[in-house]
Amino acid sequence: MSSQPRSSEPPASESAPRVAAGDKARISIPAIGVRGVTTVFYWGSPDDAPGTRIQDTGRLAASIGSAGGVGPGRVGNLIVTGHRTSAGAPLGRLPELHNHDHVLVTFDDMVYDYEITGSLWITFHDPESYALQVAPVPGHPGRRATRPMITLSTCATPEDRAAGRTELDELGNPPHRIDKIGVLVDVRPAR
Repeated sequence: MSSQPRSSEPPASESAPRVAAGDKARISIPAIGVRGVTTVFYWGSPDDAPGTRIQDTGRLAASIGSAGGVGPGRVGNLIVTGHRTSAGAPLGRLPELHNHDHVLVTFDDMVYDYEITGSLWITFHDPESYALQVAPVPGHPGRRATRPMITLSTCATPEDRAAGRTELDELGNPPHRIDKIGVLVDVRPAR
């Protein structure tokens, strides 16, 4: 945590660097034991074939572009996906994340500190539900983004199986996602 007091305004994002496909960040989520997991940015949409290939290596995937999200510290929705039950399960404990827990994204020698503010349960194969996840303001399709936000998303495989839902898409994805939503509260140099 930064020892500097937080202002009532979110940190400015105009100075946040732009990301390109292939760029990498590191994500730490102290509350659930995630430490410095490599996150790869790619052009696409969450849980598409390129993103799933990244996730299958045990890394996190962050889609960017018109069907994806934005980079760290930029106004809009930084969308990060990762496996919960396979490939090392980097987001295995994501459902345990609570409001006020922090997600630290280290990119371009800066740490972007997001505070969790809510959760979403989405149906991946339902366009209206999926729109909640990929909206510039998570949970509010059509709303204009005014600050940097983050969506961490992982499968609801254990919950789907417990409910008797075993269907998978062509990439092996189950129908539901658990999303944790956060807002940027601090930006500081990486040490």
